[in-house]
Amino acid sequence: MTAAADLLSVRGISKSFPGVRALQGIDLRLRSGEVLALLGENGAGKSTLLKILAGALQPDQGTIEVLGQPLRATSPRAAQRAGIGVIYQEFNLVPALTARENIFLGQESSRLGLLRIGDERRRAERLFERIGVRIDPEALVRGLTVAQQQVVEIAKALAFSARILVMDEPSAALSPREVQGLFGIIGELRAQGIGVIYVSHRLSEIFAIADRVMVLRDGQHVGTQPIGRLTRERVIEMMVGRSLDQEFPHRPGPIDPHPTGPPRIGPPRLVVEHLVRGQAVRDVSFEVRRGEILALTGLIGAGRTETARLIFGADRRERGTIRLDGRELTIRHPRQAIAAGICLLNEDRKSQGLVLKQSVQENFGLPNLARFSRLGVLSPRRERAALRGYIDQLRIKLADPRQRIANLSGGNQQKVVLARWLQRHAEVVIFDEPTRGIDVGAKYEIYLLMHRLADQGKAILMISSELPEVLGMADRILVMHEGRITGEIRDVAGATQEQIMDLAVA
Repeated sequence: MTAAADLLSVRGISKSFPGVRALQGIDLRLRSGEVLALLGENGAGKSTLLKILAGALQPDQGTIEVLGQPLRATSPRAAQRAGIGVIYQEFNLVPALTARENIFLGQESSRLGLLRIGDERRRAERLFERIGVRIDPEALVRGLTVAQQQVVEIAKALAFSARILVMDEPSAALSPREVQGLFGIIGELRAQGIGVIYVSHRLSEIFAIADRVMVLRDGQHVGTQPIGRLTRERVIEMMVGRSLDQEFPHRPGPIDPHPTGPPRIGPPRLVVEHLVRGQAVRDVSFEVRRGEILALTGLIGAGRTETARLIFGADRRERGTIRLDGRELTIRHPRQAIAAGICLLNEDRKSQGLVLKQSVQENFGLPNLARFSRLGVLSPRRERAALRGYIDQLRIKLADPRQRIANLSGGNQQKVVLARWLQRHAEVVIFDEPTRGIDVGAKYEIYLLMHRLADQGKAILMISSELPEVLGMADRILVMHEGRITGEIRDVAGATQEQIMDLAVA
């Protein structure tokens, strides 16, 4: 295909930040009707490149052309006028507005100066139908789930005519059926000659949807190959710079003894009985045993996250009891859960797990201030020394512990959240979508950490929508549907994704 047929041509793009070379001499071509997968570990430079294409950042060097014409995207609006639409991984919505108002914000439908709300509502409904979900266009965004907000972002990007569509982790919060709906939309866009840059850590999606794969590592272009020439193992090797023999680390079976003799999984530690909160959580009971990784899965809206929030005290339960090591707990607030030894890694780390204006060090220290203080005076030196141990252990990529956490990649932000709970030495660790938006190399490291915590006798509750992750990590699986537990799978080694889905739609 000739250069004239390229929708997008990027040549020699470089970008540096204080102490960090984010991109170095990047070239990229996107053709009409093509899906180009952009891959790389967290911190590889993907987000920086996307922000340059979107006009949110200016490159230090290099040129960008759209349909052969130079692009000077000095602002997001200028990039949009040039035909580039971007769906960011983190939401760019106004919580106080409705889904419809967010979709058409800045491009409202009007006649004679009056808003045509009915026309907007019908257009929003058609967009949601194309995506394959049902959302009330007049629902306030603040009341929508994470998955629904992600769908609004996709609809917002599809609401204007774009020749180039950039999707940064668009399926991160979607169910398998919704992902298939998204693929259908991408197919329609390709048929219309629209080019798509697709960023995802889910390699199965890449092999299902991409025409070519471009890999970045440490700000440099490792290579671009047609999807037909690549294997999953080769893609991982290009991303991490080494081969990974297996996607999930090996762990002895639940009844296999440790070297010293006793079984790996012991008696119950966390016992939840008859939890109730409206229609979201309806009479949920289960237990997590010492050294066990219990997976809680199901379709989006099944009540998994709502159950975790009740255990952590983020929401008030109407009925039910929570026991830890046989002792009934009074949990009305997260502070009480933390004091009792229960911690939660939130599904939505941006709005619920981090203070974005504060530094990495300050975010790490938030639940651990007493540990780094003496006579009520905080010691930043002790706080920083503890953090540095986790920077090495978790391979957190950052320039300085004092830099704003908002400037870290999504995966590195997740690692900081995990580090502060590891420092807290909690006895029950609830991972809500622990590897959402995290690259394959970092996923493996987090899986190893989860194994290590379980081997220390912790009780691990893992909430995940990724069925390969559930089957690869869990000792036991619980499936939820419409606020209830609809099934339990004890023989995880013999279980299948189809078996889990049958229970998830029961």
